[in-house]
Amino acid sequence: MNGLPHASPKATEAAAPEAAEAATAAPCRIAARQHTASGGPSSRSHRCLFMPHIMLARPRTLPTGFIAPCLPTNAHTLPSGGLWLHEIKHDGFRIIARKDGERVRLYSRPGNDFTRGFPLIVETLARLRARSCIIDGEAVACDDNGIASFDLMIELNGDDLRRDPLEVRKATLASIVAKARPGIRFNEHIDGDGPTIFAHACKMGFEGIVSKRLGSRYRSGRSKDWLKFKNPDAPAVKREAEEDWGKRH
Repeated sequence: MNGLPHASPKATEAAAPEAAEAATAAPCRIAARQHTASGGPSSRSHRCLFMPHIMLARPRTLPTGFIAPCLPTNAHTLPSGGLWLHEIKHDGFRIIARKDGERVRLYSRPGNDFTRGFPLIVETLARLRARSCIIDGEAVACDDNGIASFDLMIELNGDDLRRDPLEVRKATLASIVAKARPGIRFNEHIDGDGPTIFAHACKMGFEGIVSKRLGSRYRSGRSKDWLKFKNPDAPAVKREAEEDWGKRH
C-alpha cells in the first residue's frame, strides 16, 4: 500500500465515534482597579491580575461521521469460561473506516485522515454491497499483497449497531465481507479458555490477544468489556518497551 508497504486494515469492530474533548481551564480571577465616584483611583486600589490555571486550546474539529474507537483495557488475569471470546491482537494501525455510497474515508484513532495511505483497502471497501457502513479495524502487514482483517461492525446502511451485542455485530460484518475482494479479511474469534489461547498466540509469535465480553455493546473510549493481553516476547511489545525506556532516560 502507498506510504506503508504491504499494510492493510484489520477490523476490530464495525460500529458507528472518539469525540475530541474540549480543553477546559480552571476559573480565572481578575481583580479590577477600584475607582472613586469622581473617577479617580481610590486609596485601596489594586492592580489588575489575570491568573489562568492552564492555557486554553482551541477544540479540534473531528471529521463528520467519525466515531471514536472502543479501547481495550490492559489486564493481567486472563478470563475463562463461556462469557468471553478471544481475538488475535495484530501489530498495525487502528483504523475507523467509513463508507458512504462510493465515498470511502479511513481515519486513525485520533481522527486523522489516512485514506491515501491504504488504496487497496479503500478500493475494496468501495465495492462492498452495503450502501453505507462504519467499521472499526486495524491496518496490518500480512503478506506481499496486504490484507485488511476486520472483526466487528458499527453502522450499516444508516442503522447504528453499537447497541447490538458483540456477537451480532461480528456476524453482521462477516456476512458483509464474506465475498469481498482482496484487501479485507474478517478477523475470526476463538472460543475457549483464555490462558490456553494466549499461550498458543505467544508460541506463534503474535502480539497477544484481546478478550471481549459476549453481549457487550460498542462504547467509544476505554472499556473493561475488552481486555488486552500482550506477549512480552513479541517484536511490537519489545519495541514499545524500548521506546518507553528511552522516554524515561
